[in-house]
Amino acid sequence: MASPSRRLYTGVTADLHRRVWQHRHPHGLGFTTHNQITRLVYCEPARDIGSAIAREKQLKASSREQKLSLIASVNPGWLDLAADWFPERPARSDQKRPAGGPRHP
Repeated sequence: MASPSRRLYTGVTADLHRRVWQHRHPHGLGFTTHNQITRLVYCEPARDIGSAIAREKQLKASSREQKLSLIASVNPGWLDLAADWFPERPARSDQKRPAGGPRHP
């Protein structure tokens, strides 16, 4: 995940759609909220949680330049890969946020 200014966040999730939704609808004042980490610019599938965590550790140990090169190798324009996942709806005061995030087919 990245901010518009290209600050990076690396994480693991079993549900990428839900996790991206959470980044776009923050509830706290943590790192990702403070730095507006809302754009999915890179992702990798994993066979299982163990290999996903091992890859996350490898990426987190990489230099910033290595991370930027990896992202640019598959997404040179730094496009938001999830830009069309959540259609914008007009905000209404009587609407409530879904408890578990959006449902996807």
